[in-house]
Amino acid sequence: MAHDETIRRAQRLKDLHGGERPLVLPTVWDAWSARLAADAGFSALTIGSHPLAESRGAEDHEGQTLDEVLTAVRPIIAAVDVPVSVDLEAGYGADPAELMAGLIEAGGAGLNIEDTVHSEGGRLRTTEEHAAYVGGLRAAADDASVPIVVNGRTDLFAHAGEDRAGALDEAIARLQALVAAGADTVYPVRIQDDDDLIAAVVGALSVPVNITAHPEKHTLERLRGLGVGRVTYGPLLQAALADHTRELLARWR
Repeated sequence: MAHDETIRRAQRLKDLHGGERPLVLPTVWDAWSARLAADAGFSALTIGSHPLAESRGAEDHEGQTLDEVLTAVRPIIAAVDVPVSVDLEAGYGADPAELMAGLIEAGGAGLNIEDTVHSEGGRLRTTEEHAAYVGGLRAAADDASVPIVVNGRTDLFAHAGEDRAGALDEAIARLQALVAAGADTVYPVRIQDDDDLIAAVVGALSVPVNITAHPEKHTLERLRGLGVGRVTYGPLLQAALADHTRELLARWR
């Protein structure tokens, strides 16, 4: 994709954030699902690592290399005229400059970056380490003069098990550090069913908060009421479609 077009798409994605209603980015995994979502009228999309891996017969949690992921997302991005963000897990062992260069070359307008390093045994980056990585991404995007939207993700609530409320203060501090380092949005996972945790995180952050939603079990009205600024589906749209597909196929057994 031409560099100027990548800049245009990245700026468009950045401009879409911060409106009165949450920005919904359907999570897609191939050109078919991307075209389907764009044709449904959505103004931006995101490619999820889990559904992308499923579509390719690979494992999530950095079961693919960076080159494999970038090769896979390039035709998806090219298949639509709207900005596309890409879930790049914890970076696949690449330094921030290499990761950002690869994303920009592929035409990506934004990225998710998480703090669980699956290639290193699933360890959680420290607050300072993750913030430094996000800062490196921001600097690399600025150096390339491409306004990539950086979505800083924390898996702290997922690592906390049943005591998610006990992880709240640390999670907020971690997300605030990501904002200070240059994240445009932040993404705490595994709290989509807890109104109190969502409201507390949203109230503590100065940027849009991304929440995972199930397209049937959750509603946009509820998330809007909680102040959520951005919604993605993670693997849940693909899972919901799989449920419906099983029902259809069962009729023909």
